[in-house]
Amino acid sequence: MRDLAYLQLLAREYPNLKEATSEIVNLMAICSLPKGTEYFFSDLHGEYEAFIHLLRSSSGITREKIKATFGHLIPEEEQLKLANLIYYPERNLARMQKQGHYSEDWQKITIYRLVQICKEVSSKYTRSKVRKKMPREFAYIIDELLHVDYNDENKKLYYDEIIHTIIETGIGGNFIIALSRLIQNLTVDNLHIIGDIFDRGPRADIIMEELMNFHDVDVQWGNHDISWMGAATGNLACICNVLRIAISYNSFDVLEDGYGINLRPLSMFAARLYQDDPCERFMPKILDENIYDAVDPGLAAKMHKAIAVIQFKVEGALIKRHPEYGMDGRVLLEAVDYEKWTVDIDGKTYPMLDKNFPTIDPKNPLELTRGEKELLRALSASFKHSELLHRHVKFLYSHGAIYKCCNSNLLYHGCIPMKKDGSFDDLTVKGRAYSGKALMDYLNQEVQNAYFMPEGQPGKEWAVDLMWYLWCGARSPVFGKDKITTFEHYFVADKAAHKEVMNPYYQLSVDEECCNRILQEFGLPVEGSHIINGHVPVKLKDGEKPMKAGGKLFIIDGGLSKAYQSTTGIAGYTLIYNSHHLALAEHMPFDPKKDSTPRVSVVEKVKSRVMVADTDRGRELKGQIADLKELVAAYREGKIKERVE
Repeated sequence: MRDLAYLQLLAREYPNLKEATSEIVNLMAICSLPKGTEYFFSDLHGEYEAFIHLLRSSSGITREKIKATFGHLIPEEEQLKLANLIYYPERNLARMQKQGHYSEDWQKITIYRLVQICKEVSSKYTRSKVRKKMPREFAYIIDELLHVDYNDENKKLYYDEIIHTIIETGIGGNFIIALSRLIQNLTVDNLHIIGDIFDRGPRADIIMEELMNFHDVDVQWGNHDISWMGAATGNLACICNVLRIAISYNSFDVLEDGYGINLRPLSMFAARLYQDDPCERFMPKILDENIYDAVDPGLAAKMHKAIAVIQFKVEGALIKRHPEYGMDGRVLLEAVDYEKWTVDIDGKTYPMLDKNFPTIDPKNPLELTRGEKELLRALSASFKHSELLHRHVKFLYSHGAIYKCCNSNLLYHGCIPMKKDGSFDDLTVKGRAYSGKALMDYLNQEVQNAYFMPEGQPGKEWAVDLMWYLWCGARSPVFGKDKITTFEHYFVADKAAHKEVMNPYYQLSVDEECCNRILQEFGLPVEGSHIINGHVPVKLKDGEKPMKAGGKLFIIDGGLSKAYQSTTGIAGYTLIYNSHHLALAEHMPFDPKKDSTPRVSVVEKVKSRVMVADTDRGRELKGQIADLKELVAAYREGKIKERVE
């Protein structure tokens, strides 16, 4: 029972019996509708063109809707043209006009087809919800067209006259664009990004803008996201890390054109310091060409080496500040013999592949030179004053977390750290051990503290440093490996030294019983629940499958990043959860000149159709209905007076 004070507050919004009962009817009707379609993506890694295409095409579902609606009426080629128009209306309209095909008949037929598709994708939503998604200037017209009764001759004439007037007044193109965007908007109801928006690909900033314009999205942070968030907090190791990775993948556009990071101090420092060093170990991987900021690969290699050496120094100092991280063996600049040019790693000695380190003092390898300190100050200032970066990071905070429980699904990027015996591994912080859900909740709070806690407040520096540990620490749930072997990849030829051992979670979680324990740890029912992961690319070409543990676990990182596609054989997955089933869309490597429609296959059918009442949102609505029923009772009993206007 709600107290009277709460009901009086509720009465301000529903001031009389009529409005309260009307809202009860509305909410109960919504509960009886089918649930909206949820889309799960992971590991976007800056591949903005591929991601935007998948989002606009609903990972192949729009093509399926077109086929279901018109498959028996129009040929395959026409279906593909209609699909491409929905995905990229402005581009295709411009092409039609240029080719002289933009006739009145074409506009009329196209508007009719788009209206039919719009009817199909809007059928499970309330009329009110659909109207809210419509562009304001066309809302009335679209609403009328969606609800025409073709059996009524008068209404048919009315419909024809609306379309004729749209074309005659010259707004047919704008109307086609509005319908196409509405279809995109209605096909995907909820969007879940299971981490790693940043790094490797060319423009994570463009992906972030697309996500910020989407109507319902949440993000489960990956270690690459955490690294950028850490850079925004001022963590020097994270700043160096995001710069090093971006430069190593030739991603200068995202740094300078996207976020306005001034790289001139770094390029001048590196060119001067390594002018006679070819820096062969640091040549960038050129997967994408820069459009706005083309940098000579030779200079990029020098910049890459300069920031990598600074990063190893800064990381070493951070590890020494935090012995509780258990990472003393990773201060590898101190493990180098600068006379023999060897390095000791985990009890084994390896020859160094690079012997030119002009900024390293063998007696104090972690000490920054004056030039390096000045450079870090300049780079830190750029990150601090990047308005767009901080706008994007604040969105990651407001719409993200390390994990999310949603409609009986548990979403997280990496893993729940585990021991080999199947128990949850713990991280001891200030004398207290955290594991399982408690660890995830604790880290969630510390990530918030790193950005939002005021400077100088106790715990701020601790939280900022922890951002780097989350990037690569052994018990970090977003990293999930025993160590990160960046140093070894640069300087050690023996590939055995490059090995990073996965957390036991990745072997244990393929067992259904293990997944059940994890679901129970997070308060989810075993029956009908799933774990949805990213982080580890699924190597389809080697026979791996994204669905594991008897259908309890989905790993949907299949290589949207071009850097992984030669390993995985595909370009990742979308998991699609509608009211009937779960389906996996297998992505093709994106080529704007070819049809890249994913192959969609149903992997699990639900026992009975899932309605809004069965979802988390439905439970919220039932709570609101119960409150409103109490308010109605209070009105009828005279405990609260109605306001009659």
